[in-house]
Amino acid sequence: MNDDVLLTVLIVLPFAGSLLAATFLPNARNSEAWLAGGVAFACLALTFIAYPAIVEHGALRAQFDWMPQLGLSFTLRMDGFAWMFATLISGIGLLVVFYARYYMSSEDPVPRFFSFFLAFMGAMLGVVISGNLILLVFFWELTSIFSFLLIGYWHHTAGARDGARMALTVTGIGGLALLVGVLVIGHIVGSYDLDAVLASGDKIRSSELYLPALILILLGALTKSAQFPFHFWLPNAMAAPTPVSAYLHSATMVKAGIFLLARLWPVLAGTPEWFWLVGLAGMSSLLLGAYFAIFQHDLKGLLAYSTISHLGLITMLLSLGSPLGAVAAIFHMMNHATFKASLFMAAGIIDHETGTRDMRKLDGLFRYMPVTATLAMVASAAMAGVPLLNGFLSKEMFFAEAIETHALSVLDTAAPYVAVLASAFAVTYSIRLVHSVFFGPKPTDLPRKPHEPPFWMLFPMLFLVVACLIVGTVPGRTIGPYLRVAVESVLGPRTPQYSLSVWHGFNLPLAMSAIALVAGTLLYLALRKYLQTCPEGPPVFRLIEGRRIFERILVTISWKWARFVESYLSTRRLQPQLRLIVLAAFLAALLPLYIGGFGLGVVEVSAVDPILALVWLVGAGCAVAAAYQAKYHRFAALILLGGAGLATCITFVWLSAPDLALTQLLVEIVTTVLLLLGLRWLPKRIEETDAEIGVTWKMRLRRQNDFVVAVLVGIGIAALSFTVMTQPLSETIASFFLERAYTEGGGRNVVNVILVDFRGFDTLGEITVLAIVALSVFALLRRFRPAPESVDSPEQQRIQNELDEADPDRKPGDTVSDYLFVPAVIMQWAFPVIIVLALYLFLRGHDLPGGGFVAGIAMAAAFILQYMAAGTKLVEDRLRILPVSWIGLGLLTAVSTGMGSWLFGYPFLTTHSQYLELPYIGKVPAASALLFDLGVFTLVVGATVLMLIALAHQSVRSLRAARASTQQQDGA
Repeated sequence: MNDDVLLTVLIVLPFAGSLLAATFLPNARNSEAWLAGGVAFACLALTFIAYPAIVEHGALRAQFDWMPQLGLSFTLRMDGFAWMFATLISGIGLLVVFYARYYMSSEDPVPRFFSFFLAFMGAMLGVVISGNLILLVFFWELTSIFSFLLIGYWHHTAGARDGARMALTVTGIGGLALLVGVLVIGHIVGSYDLDAVLASGDKIRSSELYLPALILILLGALTKSAQFPFHFWLPNAMAAPTPVSAYLHSATMVKAGIFLLARLWPVLAGTPEWFWLVGLAGMSSLLLGAYFAIFQHDLKGLLAYSTISHLGLITMLLSLGSPLGAVAAIFHMMNHATFKASLFMAAGIIDHETGTRDMRKLDGLFRYMPVTATLAMVASAAMAGVPLLNGFLSKEMFFAEAIETHALSVLDTAAPYVAVLASAFAVTYSIRLVHSVFFGPKPTDLPRKPHEPPFWMLFPMLFLVVACLIVGTVPGRTIGPYLRVAVESVLGPRTPQYSLSVWHGFNLPLAMSAIALVAGTLLYLALRKYLQTCPEGPPVFRLIEGRRIFERILVTISWKWARFVESYLSTRRLQPQLRLIVLAAFLAALLPLYIGGFGLGVVEVSAVDPILALVWLVGAGCAVAAAYQAKYHRFAALILLGGAGLATCITFVWLSAPDLALTQLLVEIVTTVLLLLGLRWLPKRIEETDAEIGVTWKMRLRRQNDFVVAVLVGIGIAALSFTVMTQPLSETIASFFLERAYTEGGGRNVVNVILVDFRGFDTLGEITVLAIVALSVFALLRRFRPAPESVDSPEQQRIQNELDEADPDRKPGDTVSDYLFVPAVIMQWAFPVIIVLALYLFLRGHDLPGGGFVAGIAMAAAFILQYMAAGTKLVEDRLRILPVSWIGLGLLTAVSTGMGSWLFGYPFLTTHSQYLELPYIGKVPAASALLFDLGVFTLVVGATVLMLIALAHQSVRSLRAARASTQQQDGA
């Protein structure tokens, strides 16, 4: 299979499966599991197919240009290290799917679970096989988003919501720091390509920007891998379903941070800054995580802190700057994923079959669940570093590196002692897990009677435990070749000689292991009774618990500081907020002009056309009158505002800008309808008394301030427009577009060619924002129901009287046209006419005024006319508009059109145009940009209709509520 195809399918398949999974019915648990399992198995198969080529060539690579001039490309790269992680991600993902099929209840929204699960798998695969640092950061942030959705899957519980929010906050902030760090690295190297970065280690380490880049990248890595001092989010993420914990917190999400540290080890390691920063974080996490785990009563809490400790062990190994330390770190990444995933599954089985995870209530489960108990004991022994298990091998390598001298420092001197102490703690919490859960008297007062789970729920755990045993007994023949490929892809020529033999004779690392095993056992015997009665959480450290510190910081920022800022910058009134926004925009526009120089052009004043002058006077009069009427009558102000917009539209026509005129006219129509539907939602104007405002001169001063702001901004916009329009054509970018619009874009309408070709990426971003805005408006309106005004209100009484006089026989609140008194038959007859007009505008847009945006607005206007004429219920019984589907289809069409250029070896959104010979018609122009414009058209229709329909629904509901209130009061 071609490298490009293999890597592309590997990254696309999980996301495609995620979209498909979201369409399943809630009770299709088996179908969902088959789909998710099939996707995971296919990813695993593709990974193994790639292995021979990786061994032979070192790495597979696929590149699709995105913005070559900026060094941005969609580059996928799989070497041995990425292959190892891709195998863990897809392989353990497949086992977790097996497990989740039996763990998840039929009452859960299972399609949502598997959809998020597959999307997370795709994001994690993207992180490990990204060949461009910017692309890596993109997938990195996707893992944060989808982990947030998975952790908060049971969002009806406060713990899940808090844990998800904490994880997203911490890892999201780290992701932003990582993005800045990557930009700094790219600036140093001159490229974001991973191969170029890995070949520039000396250049990066000698740069003045090395330390800032290192700190920023470490912030991203340490937050993602829950390393001290950012460790506190991981235990709180245990509110997630156990399959999520088994996947995210053993093999995937928390491994992303240490994956990045190992990935960039050749270019960032080997300096004192790296040694101290990474070493302190790793050593602290190793020791504190193990200590905290001892005093947890929740099984998953114990496993969470043990995960922090083992990740700290890996981080500490990477901090040493030693090639053998890097080998041990990579080996332990593999081992930890196997025994920790199996232990999380054991915790889930115990919770699933007994109804609790509290180790103080669990006793003697061995007699009820002997198979589960045996498997959990083996996995716990691997976690504790017992000989003949995989955890022992990598921990011995850790001890061997800890006793070596890497730097003359306190940190390096303390390393062997910390290693033994943390390992002793690991033995203690491992023995506690086994003894307190599976041995002792029969359990009492359990929510459920314990029993063994179904075989296929137990199978994933069995598979992983067997892997721990096989690797622990014959490592050289099982994991050895794969480990060698992974290590060589990271270390290259610096790969050292190492041995995976089970027996290295009697040496100091073996003695350290023995001391840890004995000391850990004795410590558990000493603490056994105390652990049954002590409050949860470690002694001494309860006052500085990470969660409490995080919550205090969050409260300080989001409550105290926010309230302080709000008291100065915010107000209940809309006008002061608009004043701040306008001033900020004015200053943002003024700054670059001030820096780059600003000069008004010179133009000869010609005779002013009296008709155009009259149009401008009318428009200016409407604008001034609208500002004045806004104080007294909002409806009149809206009409006057429409008059000013119409004057602007006529000006565009007059100055030969038909595209702008057409867009202005249609946007003016739709905006007016939208504002009409929203007018009655606006709060009543606050009448300011002397007691509220102080004295009258303050009120006048505020109005004068608004006037000054309006004049300043108006003059600024006028000056900017004048400067642009008076520049010689040779000094502007206009000539570039005029010369190339037809030859390179295949269209004579320069404005449309700019939007869908030359600046298509900007347009893609704009329609994405439009989709987000529409969905946000819809979500807000679903939750907000305006309360009907009091029947004693003069305004409400006036509306009631007008409605009754207009049509006494009409049922109250049937249609929005009750407000507008527009004959319904006219609006219904206009529907097919406007549809044809919209299609006409769309098809002619590449060569004549029109295009997808204008056509979409026109089509949306046709739909909203139907709502105004017939009412929401009658229209929806007859038409299935589905605006959300339109939005999704439009965005998918636009993105797919851009990606289609990759198939022909061109950058994203590269367009192609040519003439097609059609029978009986002849040559007709055709451009791929037409498909992109179709996506714009579809999305604009969906977004506009979604917002307008949402407003229409709420207006009708509000009117019905008001009329019902009136009738009840009349009846009383």
